[in-house]
Amino acid sequence: MAEGGTGGNQPPREPPHNLQGLLQMAVTAGNAEPAPLEPMTDERRQWLQQAMVEAFRGQLDEIEQMKECLRVLEAATPGTGSQESLEEAHSDRANREEAFDLLAELCENLDNAADFCKLEGMRLLAHRYLEHEEEELRWRAAHLVGTCAQNVPKVQEQALALGCMRKLLRLLDHDPSEAVRIKALFAISCLVRAQEAGLLQFLRLDGFSVLMRAMQSNVQKLKVKSAFLLQNLLIDHPEQKETLCSMGMVQQLVALIRTEHSTFHEYVLGALCSLVTDFPQGVRECQQPELALEELLKERCQLLKEQEEFQEELDFCETLLRLCFQSQPDENNMDR
Repeated sequence: MAEGGTGGNQPPREPPHNLQGLLQMAVTAGNAEPAPLEPMTDERRQWLQQAMVEAFRGQLDEIEQMKECLRVLEAATPGTGSQESLEEAHSDRANREEAFDLLAELCENLDNAADFCKLEGMRLLAHRYLEHEEEELRWRAAHLVGTCAQNVPKVQEQALALGCMRKLLRLLDHDPSEAVRIKALFAISCLVRAQEAGLLQFLRLDGFSVLMRAMQSNVQKLKVKSAFLLQNLLIDHPEQKETLCSMGMVQQLVALIRTEHSTFHEYVLGALCSLVTDFPQGVRECQQPELALEELLKERCQLLKEQEEFQEELDFCETLLRLCFQSQPDENNMDR
């Protein structure tokens, strides 16, 4: 006998409280063993109607929560002329931070992210919060841009149209806060991955130079994430390899590998591998005698041998040695 009130004497199950719950119920029902069709009982019809009402009410509740958060963020900032107003300003900032945190949670849902933009939320982020004087609000704004934009083309397009890319690159390049720079990089990644218009803006605003400077910073997490983004952009857009070589990217990546050894080097070597794979110009640049890259790679292989935690980095070193320095058969010998 089926469970949850599909027939027989079992009581009806509790209705879902949002659209995702309703979808899960439908999936579960679809996986169940087919049962003979029966006329729908009044009890079953009432349960189904209640399930639909509860599901859509849950979605509406989330929209109302987003509206309330936006009302908090749209409000004017209180002054700070007295002790009382200082306390008010502190409370106001805490309320704004909480509103951002809730919005970030809600906008993990793609439908909510789209609704957030329909409510003019992205415009508010672009025009007021990405360059806010409070770093706690700047990084939350950048994080929310990325959260909304990932995998939602219409949201990406709106963010780009509002000038978010320029502001995010400026934050990544110049903001004094590590948290802001890291979140700006996250948002940039969400706007350029699988988004042609985002990549074009990134290129037009000299984004690769900004990315290289982030890799040269003193912030380990920022360095790793920047190198990882560069590697993925090279894999997704091999047509950009010539541009990067003309910028001296090979020489700059090799210089980074020569710095004191750290886990960051795995991502730099990965980016260099992506740059030279199926790209003879990149191979030739790696072979320049003044770089002494072959010797560096061999030394690194010796350093990493039998260190399991550096296996990925060792693999990249060996791949580069094979791609760039493995001796080619002599054509004259082949003719003999």
